[in-house]
Amino acid sequence: MDIPLSTIAVVGLGTMGTGIAEVLARAGHEVIGIDISEAAARQSVASLEAATARAVRRERITEQERSDVLARFRTFGDLRAAARAELVIEVVPESYEIKQQVFRELDAVVSPTAILATGTNALSVTRLAAESLRPERVLGLHFFNPAPAMKLVEVVSSVLTAPPAVEAVTELARSLGKEPVAVGDRPGFVADGLLFGYLNQAAAMYEANYASREDIDAAMKLGCGLPMGPLALLDLIGIDTARTVLEAMYSASHDRLHAPAPVLGQLSEAGLTGRKSGRGFYTYTGPGSQTVVPDALTPRESAATATGRTVRSVGVAGSGTMASGIAEVFAKAGYDVVLAGRGQEKADTAKARIGTSLERSVSKGRLTAEARDETLARITAAGSLDALADVDLAVEAVAEELAVKQQLFGTLDKVCKPGAVLATTTSSLPVVAIARATSRPQDVVGMHFFNPAPAMKLVEVVRTVLTADDVHATAREVCVKVRKHPVDCGDRAGFIVNALLFPYLNNAIKMVEEHYASLDDIDAAMKLGGGYPMGPFELLDVVGLDVSLAIEKVLHNEFRDPGLAPAPLLEHLVAAGCLGRKTGRGFREYARR
Repeated sequence: MDIPLSTIAVVGLGTMGTGIAEVLARAGHEVIGIDISEAAARQSVASLEAATARAVRRERITEQERSDVLARFRTFGDLRAAARAELVIEVVPESYEIKQQVFRELDAVVSPTAILATGTNALSVTRLAAESLRPERVLGLHFFNPAPAMKLVEVVSSVLTAPPAVEAVTELARSLGKEPVAVGDRPGFVADGLLFGYLNQAAAMYEANYASREDIDAAMKLGCGLPMGPLALLDLIGIDTARTVLEAMYSASHDRLHAPAPVLGQLSEAGLTGRKSGRGFYTYTGPGSQTVVPDALTPRESAATATGRTVRSVGVAGSGTMASGIAEVFAKAGYDVVLAGRGQEKADTAKARIGTSLERSVSKGRLTAEARDETLARITAAGSLDALADVDLAVEAVAEELAVKQQLFGTLDKVCKPGAVLATTTSSLPVVAIARATSRPQDVVGMHFFNPAPAMKLVEVVRTVLTADDVHATAREVCVKVRKHPVDCGDRAGFIVNALLFPYLNNAIKMVEEHYASLDDIDAAMKLGGGYPMGPFELLDVVGLDVSLAIEKVLHNEFRDPGLAPAPLLEHLVAAGCLGRKTGRGFREYARR
């Protein structure tokens, strides 16, 4: 059944409504904008005028095309203006009462064949449809902000929605240049269902004073390649909006991970709702501004209380990819490096791997042949840990097993000179348990590099309750000298990045287990709707399902939260030997090389 959607009404002309109206008008649709606020309607027209003027200046449209777009958008203050619309999209505030009132009034106005779409990202589409006179023509059409730029549109069906209505809006989304993803009716749908749990955990992490807002945001941007940190994103979304979404999710799931962090309620009640109010987790130059200004919580350079120890030479224990990557980082920065493997052959192989990496940099014009040779000359490959006797900083990068690391640190304790800093690259194990394998736990610190170490800018600096001030300062100073961004965090499972990343990945697996959405739809939703460089299942297969399961178990064991229990599907795949790309099969199958 072909349902024409040439005239479309948009109810609610805030930021999202205005963005949707712009997308529709530029695609050739006649758009009826409706808002009870005359000021909002005027601002919506002004925004469209400004956006199309920019498009003309950038030569994306002509002046005539701009005039045509503006002519197709008219604003009204009464819902009766929607009478001849074939599709109505409401984007009024996230309140059942407000949305139900809008739908009741529309029922009395629009044609019996018109489709009514809600733009909600948190409320039940089924509940809204059930109170309509035409529930079979009610569905969800969830655009992402900013609507003109974001490609994802979630098309949400309830058990009452007629397939022709779904087909019509899906085809509309495609005609707008969007990527429609079909999802069922549950709070948050796919993208926000995964995103808001992660944002909530980040808020709770900040509230617990585990890490600063700047370090949390930097860690997720640099460690995961995200366009924004979680706290900055909460400010952009609106802290009150996030709280509303989470409350809806929690009421449906009863998962503690969705129970809004108290700080979200406190900020909301204080009117500190983010960018729109001029202050949230960060402070801005004014309401609506995106420019962050310093406030009482902004770190100050003068806040450092200790000076680090002198580091001229660095030892790296290990011969795998991470060990060779870390050795390359230090050697490039001018440090003399001893790369100690289990035997001379393994150490030589690791150094050869560094040579190959440097050669690639030369071929791409990132490094001169002279710099390559100088870097390699700074690296000494050794077949025994005894070679680390005179280094100022020893960094281990061996297997992620507590017993293995404890044994190694026991050896480093005997081999390394007094005053040497001993660092572990663990991503999930308790640093203090590793430190206590030595007679000098005050000299031990966590320095969690990310793979590939030469490319990734983040290092999580993990201080235990026993770490000396000058050892902590040494780790930070060294990170800066090797051009990495250090973030401080305490000694608890997952530190910042893994503690926020892996519950999100686990929840994506649960969505598939529950047959709520497909792997492809979830990956597309997070890339297109969340700006993630990889979808969760792409990332899981790259990281390795066995590695992911091990981290999930560590998080679950430490925090004892039922919501962190590894998804059974993940456990089953690991038991079957389907570990991701490295075995040729994980959540997807890969061609064997």
